[in-house]
Amino acid sequence: MPDPFDILGLPPRFDLDAKTIRRAHLARVASIHPDSHARRDESNSEHHTQPEDDISRSAAALNAAKRTLEDPERLANALLKRLGGASKEEDRSLPDGFLLAIMELREGVESALASKDPAQRHAAEADAASRRDACIARVTDLFSSTGPVPSAETLRRIRVELNAWRYIERLIEQLDPAYDPSVADFAE
Repeated sequence: MPDPFDILGLPPRFDLDAKTIRRAHLARVASIHPDSHARRDESNSEHHTQPEDDISRSAAALNAAKRTLEDPERLANALLKRLGGASKEEDRSLPDGFLLAIMELREGVESALASKDPAQRHAAEADAASRRDACIARVTDLFSSTGPVPSAETLRRIRVELNAWRYIERLIEQLDPAYDPSVADFAE
């Protein structure tokens, strides 16, 4: 996928807010809209139209970039890629002790789901959400501590936190009452 920061003309930062992303998306969409080109062409006494396929490809790229940057986990992965960090396929490392902790959390999730007790489900959701928030805080700190050229160690630490974040997101998805493992889509 092309770089979503470049597509929307935004600085490569983890702390982009939704309003900034939406504003950049709308400005870019307006710039490729056929009516915008027609007005410019009329003022220049020329009549050039952008081919329909180019417009739909551009709109699709803009929409995909917006979706990526609006989702904090996908934004973090895009930023890590841009900074030269490993993808989740290249580095599957997890924090020390994480697998044991996630196995215990998963047991709690399975117990909550089997009990059909909403209070247990909500408690498991709160625990998982708290762990996700801790991952996000660590990723935020790591990205904010990087300079123009982050160290290989910082990039590796970000990847490790993102891998843990993905595990926790899967648990949260499974706690959704509408979750159906036969149609679950964990692709990014």
